[in-house]
Amino acid sequence: MDLRAQHDEVRGEIDAVLKDIVDHSSFIGGPRVEGFEKAFAGFCGAEFAVGCASGTDALKLGLMGAGVGPGEMVATVANTFIATVEAITQVGAIPRFVDIDGPTYNMDPARLREFLADRCRLGPDGRPVDGESGCSVSAIFPVHLYGLPADMKPILDLAHEYGLAVIEDSAQAHGAAYELDGSYRKVGSFGKTAAFSFYPGKNLGAMGEAGAVVTNDAGANRNMRIWRDHGQSEKYRHVSPDGWNGRLDALQAAVLNIKLKKLDEWNERRRQAAVWYRERLADVDSIVLPVEPEGRKHVYHLFVVRVPDRDKVQEQLAGKGIGTGLHYPVPLHLQHAYRDLGWEGGALPETEAAAQSIISLPMFPHMTESQVDYVCRCLKEVLN
Repeated sequence: MDLRAQHDEVRGEIDAVLKDIVDHSSFIGGPRVEGFEKAFAGFCGAEFAVGCASGTDALKLGLMGAGVGPGEMVATVANTFIATVEAITQVGAIPRFVDIDGPTYNMDPARLREFLADRCRLGPDGRPVDGESGCSVSAIFPVHLYGLPADMKPILDLAHEYGLAVIEDSAQAHGAAYELDGSYRKVGSFGKTAAFSFYPGKNLGAMGEAGAVVTNDAGANRNMRIWRDHGQSEKYRHVSPDGWNGRLDALQAAVLNIKLKKLDEWNERRRQAAVWYRERLADVDSIVLPVEPEGRKHVYHLFVVRVPDRDKVQEQLAGKGIGTGLHYPVPLHLQHAYRDLGWEGGALPETEAAAQSIISLPMFPHMTESQVDYVCRCLKEVLN
């Protein structure tokens, strides 16, 4: 990716706002943060946004805001960055992996139903209880991976049927949309809470670490604001023992507010680059291109394809000056960090198959058609 090109487009505005912040020494909280929170909530179609220090903090806050607590089980996926599951374990909960739908790489609602209906029993409170561990299932944590929304209608239906909270991991899908009941809604507007990362390379990226949680729940909004600020309801009035320093600083908020105004345009540029890729790679049988199911709007945080002999492809593209990524080569259920959960190879076949063959091609909003041409020409040469 080329972050310099993105920043050059808004460099004058960024330089001016950073100078103003430095001149006034207004680094923590204040109108810059409040302004961005209001603007981002509106962008997502939500009532509230709570800025925080990182996407990982946002995931943790989102789980806590949705009421997930110690000893409870959260259904999620293993084909994601570790922060998704880190947040679950940080709140004392237990991840329960569900396999993905192969073409979309997102949570498979059919596998989710199978887990809830066939591998759980109903507890006294009417919520599912995992048949193996005896843990009560409290939430579903879908990931809108690579910029494509998860299939939210059946997920929401299952959540309603079983009395479960939904927390959206929207870290890679700023501005992505899903059609529900005849109209498109942006991700972040479906669950009780939704977490976003503003890591610099994201569709909406800060100039450092930053994140936010959006919600329509006034109670969750109030509590998350308290937790992100050392458990304070006001300065030196600590009302919760569960707080920490998870604040969003004014420098990052100011940069994000500038970039937010460009986000829809930049997402459309990503979509155009994806069109160019599809046109040039459509006739290559050995490549599996990303899908965009009807009723979903992909924002192509990543352009992920599947190829044979991935390591060879990556090495030879690097030799031609083309950077690629692997998102993600080892699924979380097979990571050493989660060995105590007892998962073994073969347990999530679609997840594991994807991990062995996916590769992320260059994708950023300022990518030119000639750059896409070069990547595709080189990729075809490597595969022949």
